[in-house]
Amino acid sequence: MLLALVGFLSVTMGSRSIGLSEVLHALFSLDSDGPISSTVTLEMRVPRTLLGILVGAALGVAGAILQGVTRNPLADAGILGINSGAAAFVVFAITVLGVRGVGVYVWFAFAGAIAALALVYAIASIGREGATPVKLALAGAAVTAGLVSVTDGIVMTNVDALNELRFWQVGSLAGRYAPILTGVAPFLLIGLAASLGLGRAINNLSLGEDVARGLGQHVTRTRAVAFAVVAVLAGAATAACGPIVFVGLVVPHLARFICGPDYRWILPYSMLLAPIVLLLADVLGRVVAAPDELQVGVVLGLIGAPAFIAIVRYGRLSEV
Repeated sequence: MLLALVGFLSVTMGSRSIGLSEVLHALFSLDSDGPISSTVTLEMRVPRTLLGILVGAALGVAGAILQGVTRNPLADAGILGINSGAAAFVVFAITVLGVRGVGVYVWFAFAGAIAALALVYAIASIGREGATPVKLALAGAAVTAGLVSVTDGIVMTNVDALNELRFWQVGSLAGRYAPILTGVAPFLLIGLAASLGLGRAINNLSLGEDVARGLGQHVTRTRAVAFAVVAVLAGAATAACGPIVFVGLVVPHLARFICGPDYRWILPYSMLLAPIVLLLADVLGRVVAAPDELQVGVVLGLIGAPAFIAIVRYGRLSEV
């Protein structure tokens, strides 16, 4: 019910003042060729809201999976190179291929996110122990540092790349209309459906590899499947909207406040809580700065930091 309410606010509130009756008329008539209010509602706000729901759910679930699989309460899409891989491929598309516009280079960002995560997992898998949580974190930090250095070196010498990357990297739902929604929605829906079957396996992994093996679980295979799901979810979400911070980091901890440490409940709760947080931040950014707007990545950065400090303060951070 709360998610439905926030979605309704996202459609009815914005930097442009549109009456509730006009919004309802547009929603029920589905006539985008009518007055400007119908065009704004159907072609801008509705796709933006639906994308916010899917991207929020994907980031929340991806963060919960990463925290459980790596046993790292600070794990999110950024720690394993997903954001830096997407940014590197966007810069490559701009500087080498001459690509312009988020609707085009979203696919390069998706490919970069998946490639970076695959590289991190391959590096961490070297050795007898396989991809342990510590090795994954170290490999992610190393790959991220390398990709960020290369990306920064290119954009500092290329004005076009700097301008395009700055627009994408702020983290935003603005300007992401129906073509982007329909392009990434299948990946997000498949990833979300697959994630709901991982709860029991992540419960075992969160107890430690030895315990998981003792319970008959194939640790390497389970971790590989979990990372494949994360690659699809976080990769598609980051490609569509840029690197949105704090959702995948904070929301799983909020879910634990509600349902405890069982990932069979944490995953669906994260799937519901994350879009609520994301859409509320998006609506807030549109309202407080009207007629302009603050991008959702900026708003989440402002409210996410104190929220995370509060989580640490009340001592639930270690309960992963």
